[in-house]
Amino acid sequence: MTSPVYVVGPGEHVAYARNLMLKHKISRIPVMDAGTLVGILTKKDIGYRLQQSEPVWRRRPIDKIPVSILMTRDPLTIVPSTTIREIAALMIQWDISGLPVVDAGEVEGIVTKSDFMKSATINSLSHTVADVMEDAITVSRYHSLDHVVDIMKERNDKVVVVNNDGTLAGIITESNLAFYLYETEKRELPRKDVMMLRRGESGGKKEYRHVIEMAAVAEDLMSRPVITVDVNAKLKDAIEIMQTNHINSVVAMEGNEIKGILKRDDIIREVAK
Repeated sequence: MTSPVYVVGPGEHVAYARNLMLKHKISRIPVMDAGTLVGILTKKDIGYRLQQSEPVWRRRPIDKIPVSILMTRDPLTIVPSTTIREIAALMIQWDISGLPVVDAGEVEGIVTKSDFMKSATINSLSHTVADVMEDAITVSRYHSLDHVVDIMKERNDKVVVVNNDGTLAGIITESNLAFYLYETEKRELPRKDVMMLRRGESGGKKEYRHVIEMAAVAEDLMSRPVITVDVNAKLKDAIEIMQTNHINSVVAMEGNEIKGILKRDDIIREVAK
């Protein structure tokens, strides 16, 4: 577990919590009220939940919104003696990325997926990337922000951004989404004409069609270049790449072809088995 833990109060502003996440490179913060754990706030909460909140909150800047509006209440917790396999099973079963460690009512630490990836159990896995990876969810670099949000919410996952010819362009994670939405919230996004390739035939004339005028598209918030790994690489080598680059997924490639995506959850799922 990581200890000590950065915490916020339910009445503090979301902007303050977000700044703590950015400053300390963390993805979730326990919410404490009078010494009692009452909730947890994650990047995903910031990215998604404000859009689902009452209109009165959606219209406010995040330095006016209390953490209590967006936090998950009464989070699942573990005790210091919880085993690695039990932690993996809980993370997969409940689709959570961090578990506060509580002992006799006191928050002693937190176990996140990043902590989990440093365990000896993870580094003893003998699989290849192809054994564990899953299919990548892809969007065009010209898909609208609304479409990207809908896909990520529907699949509860990150998306890979591709060029017109299917080659890798970038990747969009919850972090990209959460912080892009709020870095741009206080100014009107510039609108742009998006032109998409109608058909890209080698040696032929490329024709484009006007799609729609929109404020933001996938390429505006994607990360690039994307860290990749060979589809036949050893899993331990891919894990080392992820840890070195402080990322939780790598795109699996065979030459220039996207074969899948290896995510932290896929690796944790192997341990839970």
